[in-house]
Amino acid sequence: MTATVVTAPSEATLADVAGLMRDRNVGSVVILDHGRPAALITDRDVALALGADGVGREEPAGPHATRPLVAGEAGMDVEEAAALMVQHRIRRLPIMDGDGLAGIVTLDDLAVRTGDVQLAQQMTADVARAALPEFFFHQRGG
Repeated sequence: MTATVVTAPSEATLADVAGLMRDRNVGSVVILDHGRPAALITDRDVALALGADGVGREEPAGPHATRPLVAGEAGMDVEEAAALMVQHRIRRLPIMDGDGLAGIVTLDDLAVRTGDVQLAQQMTADVARAALPEFFFHQRGG
């Protein structure tokens, strides 16, 4: 788990969030509503909003974040965190300790923690397969 979580208020703009991601070298930011974790926005969410959807840089980031926030608990073990990530098809899992953020777990964190390359590859494949079923299971035309 990475203990430092980058956060932004829900009224932060897409430009603000993108700048945080660049400056802090992260791929996601937890969006806070009234100081409480409420959503997660990824670099992909920002890119799609700005590029594909034509949203302006000064638009609020909150509406482009994933809600509701799927989060784990500080006391859960690695297997529980991995199962939650696969179940919800997510690559990043904020960890809560009571009402506050204790950290964030990513697929990369789990791969490093387990030290098992095959397990890490399988988990990555499971999350990707769950998130993109049409990519893995569609019929390819000739």
